[in-house]
Amino acid sequence: MIERLKRMMIKEFLQVLRDPRMLGVIFGVPLIQTLVFGYAVSTDVTDVPTAVVDRDRSPASRELVAAFTSSGHFRVVSAEGGMERAQAMLDDGSAGAVLRIDEGFAGDLEGGRTARVQLIVDGTDSNTARVVLVYANRITERFSGAVRAAPAGGVQLVHRAWFNENLESRNFFVPGIIAMLVMLVTVILTSMAVVREKEVGTIEQLLVSPITPAEFILGKTLPFAIIGYVDVLLVSLLGVFWFDVPIRGSVLLLLLATTFYLMTTLGIGLLISTACRTQQQALMMVFLVFFPFVLLSGFMFPIENMPRAVQYLTWVNPLRYFLVILRGIFLKGTGVEILWPQMAALLAMGAALLAAATLRFRKTSA
Repeated sequence: MIERLKRMMIKEFLQVLRDPRMLGVIFGVPLIQTLVFGYAVSTDVTDVPTAVVDRDRSPASRELVAAFTSSGHFRVVSAEGGMERAQAMLDDGSAGAVLRIDEGFAGDLEGGRTARVQLIVDGTDSNTARVVLVYANRITERFSGAVRAAPAGGVQLVHRAWFNENLESRNFFVPGIIAMLVMLVTVILTSMAVVREKEVGTIEQLLVSPITPAEFILGKTLPFAIIGYVDVLLVSLLGVFWFDVPIRGSVLLLLLATTFYLMTTLGIGLLISTACRTQQQALMMVFLVFFPFVLLSGFMFPIENMPRAVQYLTWVNPLRYFLVILRGIFLKGTGVEILWPQMAALLAMGAALLAAATLRFRKTSA
């Protein structure tokens, strides 16, 4: 059995690695996609083009404008003209927000009265608009606290973020990119490898050889599992040393969880291969399965915000569990005593998928 597995694995490695272009796809594309996602996929909002309508023109109003611009979230693109010009800039997209300070702003502050400031935000992109409003509230709260002392005996809120101190969305998304890319690469390679044997007619030769279905599946999946490990390490190193994403947990635990995750992705690829006769069919089936997995994983949208019926579907999504493990190991430094339910779920799903693929392969090849 060991000798047959060895020959199968050598065959698969030669088949995949003999083409330099395939090497670029397997190892180069995940690195490029990580760079693209790391820079492009971000919910952080910086340099919002802002039109300022300052009708008070007082030192206090200028200090408020300076507080907005020095935060790094707002960039003044116009400080002249009235609301008509500001509205036109909102309409043509040259401004994403308008900061309006009416006359009497400084007088209200000096008199101990509430000074009103209006911020008009382009709500076309609702998510960005919400983030901009949060930033504006923080800036005005700090400004208000600086110009007026808090009343004696008042309550002061001091906030502190754990695990992602600077609240950088990149630290949240880069671990998710690892899970997404590993799933895509391993599912495609596994499904295409088996279907390729069908297309060229060599699967009949394998079926009449002494190799068993279980040995055939192991020989097909182990090379791609090794490639999956290499991709995980490459993307992790890129995330840690290029994007400064912290990894606070155990690397050995990460590799163990990756083993269970690869069992699920390779099992999915094998099941797809048993249902397809051509590589084109397998590729289309991969993307048909892949995108729902990503959308229902919590990678982009919180699972808690999904309808209740859809949340139940996420329970059979291996990507969901691996994302929790990755973010726990990278950002929180959590161990197996916390992550064991997710790891157990991946192990159970992986074993079930591989068993189903083995049975289906035996049935379809009989």
